[in-house]
Amino acid sequence: MRIARFSIDGNVAFGAVEGDSTGPGLDGLVIDIIKGVPFADFELSGTKVPLDKVRLLSPVLPNKIVAIGRNYAAHAAELGNEVPTAPWAFFKPSTSVIGPGDSIVYPSFSREVHHEAELAVVIKRLCREVPRERVKDVILGYTCANDVTARDTQQTEKQWARAKGFDSSCPLGPWIETDLDPSDLAVTATVNGELRQAGRTAQMINSIEDLIVNITEAMTLLPGDVLLTGTPAGVGPLHPGDEVAVTIEGIGTLTNKVISRG
Repeated sequence: MRIARFSIDGNVAFGAVEGDSTGPGLDGLVIDIIKGVPFADFELSGTKVPLDKVRLLSPVLPNKIVAIGRNYAAHAAELGNEVPTAPWAFFKPSTSVIGPGDSIVYPSFSREVHHEAELAVVIKRLCREVPRERVKDVILGYTCANDVTARDTQQTEKQWARAKGFDSSCPLGPWIETDLDPSDLAVTATVNGELRQAGRTAQMINSIEDLIVNITEAMTLLPGDVLLTGTPAGVGPLHPGDEVAVTIEGIGTLTNKVISRG
């Protein structure tokens, strides 16, 4: 099931996306409005709206985003970094989240902003100290993410809070795919139609099971929290006016434009 969060006529709801699009747009897709929220048992209302008549929002509003750095060896190498011996986690704040079609606002303190295409995991229920054999039970599904990074700031500041946590630095979407094997999916990023990143989730150093076990040893994850699983090689610069698109096999495409602040 593809679960989207959307607004229509000033109201926000979740819905199940149905149908097959015949082109790059949303033609042929409809959304069946969900009764309730997708983090518990729910029913479809049967009320269906063409998807091009609604505004897609970020599929969740997470309490926290736990991101993993250097989880692809080739990406670590391209920036001259060693691969960590254990998962290297950092946080992005909830205020960094934007949805499909929203604008990435170029931060005033940076002169070098990069795209980072990533598979994102959406947590289904409150969980802590999750054993490996129960990891699938705490996952609602998967979506596309862009871990937008002020690279110059990341390199000069010991903490990554500003470099990776500025407003609009965490695009998510276009929806959550619940029925997916994430072990070997193609992950790509294009900028203005030019291919920049092309990798596969099979190249991750730490698997999703590894990451959730590691993170929940330390902290409780809440329904709607998001895990970013790292980016493949090929990261590169974004500039105001660019359009960046992250595509993940079996999910779809997340597209955002870059604009100047003010």
